[in-house]
Amino acid sequence: MPVETGLSPSTRANRPLLPRAARPSTPGSTGPLTGRRTAVLTLLCFAVTAACGLQQWSAVLLGGFDLGIFHQGVAGYADFGLPISPVKSYHHEFPPGFSLLGDHFSPILAALAPLYWLWEDPRTLILGQALLLAAGVPLIRRIAVHCFPRPAGGTGATGATGESTEGDAGADEAGEGEAAHTRAVRLVADLAGLAYGLGWPLLAAGRGGFHEVAFAVPLTLLMLERGLARRYGTAALAAALLCLTKEDLGLLVGVYGLVLLWRSRPRGDRRGERAGDRHGLAYGAGLLIGGPLASALAIGWLIPAMGGQPDYYWVYGPIGPDAGTAFGNLLRDPLLLFEVATNATIKPLLLLWLFGTLLLLPLRSATTLCLLPLLAERVLSDNPNHWSIAHHYDALLWPVLLTACLEVLGRLYARGGTHRRAAYGLGAVVVAGSLVCSLLLGGLSLLTPSSWRPSASNAALVRGAAQVPDGALVEADNQVVPRLVGRTDVVLVDATPRGRDYVLIRSDTRTFPFQTSDEQADRIELLLAHGYRQVWAEDGVVLLHRESDEPVPGEAVPGEDSTPVKEIVPSDVGHNLFKG
Repeated sequence: MPVETGLSPSTRANRPLLPRAARPSTPGSTGPLTGRRTAVLTLLCFAVTAACGLQQWSAVLLGGFDLGIFHQGVAGYADFGLPISPVKSYHHEFPPGFSLLGDHFSPILAALAPLYWLWEDPRTLILGQALLLAAGVPLIRRIAVHCFPRPAGGTGATGATGESTEGDAGADEAGEGEAAHTRAVRLVADLAGLAYGLGWPLLAAGRGGFHEVAFAVPLTLLMLERGLARRYGTAALAAALLCLTKEDLGLLVGVYGLVLLWRSRPRGDRRGERAGDRHGLAYGAGLLIGGPLASALAIGWLIPAMGGQPDYYWVYGPIGPDAGTAFGNLLRDPLLLFEVATNATIKPLLLLWLFGTLLLLPLRSATTLCLLPLLAERVLSDNPNHWSIAHHYDALLWPVLLTACLEVLGRLYARGGTHRRAAYGLGAVVVAGSLVCSLLLGGLSLLTPSSWRPSASNAALVRGAAQVPDGALVEADNQVVPRLVGRTDVVLVDATPRGRDYVLIRSDTRTFPFQTSDEQADRIELLLAHGYRQVWAEDGVVLLHRESDEPVPGEAVPGEDSTPVKEIVPSDVGHNLFKG
């Protein structure tokens, strides 16, 4: 269990039910916060994360995987139907009518449907994600206030040292101390909002276009914030919504239930402390049981009920072919866990980056335990895409990491004296380091006009897409699918010819899901030899039109008896921490 405090024995014996850093002086109180500051920081977070996504859109760097898939799914909800995505089902050979609920159990995406009633466009998802991520700013600021309560024994610095505040002089001194504390907490909340809203994990998520992480981030923050305020009913509601965001997030909820149990346990010698926090114990037990149960239900029953396979995303072959076998293997050989977690250099580098950039502070908070399921999913995976920080995965960790940092710094601040100065210094370094990382990992590119312009090849894709008539049946390059998904019936051009009327493909630049550009050039030759004619070409981009019913060798479309296939990751992926 991570270290919770460094208090002396006499102080530890008198501490409250929850760690002092995790307990506001008045439950739910956020006195030092102001609406204007919160609004400015929220708007800043929205603007930056939206700009990251729109920049990628402008440069034609967002693909059908995943923006096109989510567009088709949310459009299905907006039409009061199921979230069906031909882009997903064709490429992975799922049967016709396959619902995205059989891929990842994320029914919460239906909440975005009203936005599509206003503007049905993939960019709506980019803006919607920015709004959801920005909603976390008020929550992280409230968490900061909870973690920096008024010092015990008084309302200011004098009370914190145990000195008397009797008389008028004492009252004046106490008032000055209260004002100083309010200024300090307001500054902490501002810096927390800044570090969160401009943090590199959110910028990476913004550059990815859209993912379920858009809901997971604010909901995780809400669960943690309401837990700190001991408003367990709302925390449980946030936890339930997390379970509807993605099937594995129930594991995070379960571990948070364990954290609540730990912090609400009976302790100390005084009568009131022996009783513990009964509500915290009850809700903690509920989350500990309910979270993993929800994940098991979603993976084992709900996903198969929607046409999916419960083991489709099982990418842990080195520890076993399925969850049961893997668990047994780990029990027999615990060292296997360490071996798999370190079998690629990038895996320990990922952990070093996540915690090292935060000065290892999260390791001193029990809240960090909530990361274990999500980190295990990544470092034990044999899919190299999970090891980089260039994708959206770190955004799922960001709320927990920042909350843990604030808890540790809050405990240090509450001890007063040199500890308080240390808290200020460490906090400043963490915030400064986070902002520098953000600038280097994409923030500076927002200020570079050339980064908003597509390459010659990508610009040609857009011009080629303009040649395709509305309503046409199309196979298209991954990068241009989002430009076609709203007005055509489009699927990804991949290893299997689909026999569609138009094929928009590159000949000299490798694109997902092909392994090499030669495979794409071979596809063009194959189609030209079997009923297709080139109708347009620029900068290595070719648009082909089907002129006859001549079958193409290997041509196939998913049928009722289709067997889903898994992605083959190119061999050059997974060697760089900062590239996808």
